[in-house]
Amino acid sequence: MDKLSDSLLDAPIIEKDGYHYFVHPVSDGVPMLEPGLLREIVVRIVRKADLVNVDKIIAPEAMGIHISTAVSLATDIPLVVVRKRQYGLEGEVPISQVTGYSENEMYINRVSEGDRVLVLDDVLSTGGTLSALLTALEGLGAEVVDTVAVIKKVGGENKVEDDGFDVKTLVNVDVVDGEVVIVDPEGDG
Repeated sequence: MDKLSDSLLDAPIIEKDGYHYFVHPVSDGVPMLEPGLLREIVVRIVRKADLVNVDKIIAPEAMGIHISTAVSLATDIPLVVVRKRQYGLEGEVPISQVTGYSENEMYINRVSEGDRVLVLDDVLSTGGTLSALLTALEGLGAEVVDTVAVIKKVGGENKVEDDGFDVKTLVNVDVVDGEVVIVDPEGDG
């Protein structure tokens, strides 16, 4: 097996209000994120994503930042971070984010009509974050060339799919009897 699947099989599970949540360095920053795991993820994203003529990488704060920074460094494609904090800068666009466990506002700058973007995120669980972000990018007139999430948790609501968006993933997992189970080691797309 690969480093990503191995690390997921070792991930502890916590329960919050009936939601089974795996704790992983890619999605939570704990335990420690090993360089070899991050390098493997970057290589797999670069191989899987359509990067032709992409102008910008777009990633939501916070846990999309380390992945997208590494991909930006590997590809020389600039990075735009979708933030949880409003700064009131010119062109700032609010995005309403609703996930299975939270409801927030996010903010994006420096995305214009005609920009060709790659959207990266750590986990696709309920799809609330990615759906809100992809809808906002469409509204700004950006062309979403591709969307990749490192890990997909299957078996529940998937708002991004329900809203008609396609997301490639590197690995698909489920949580069964308090343990992570690899459903598809190659992911979607």
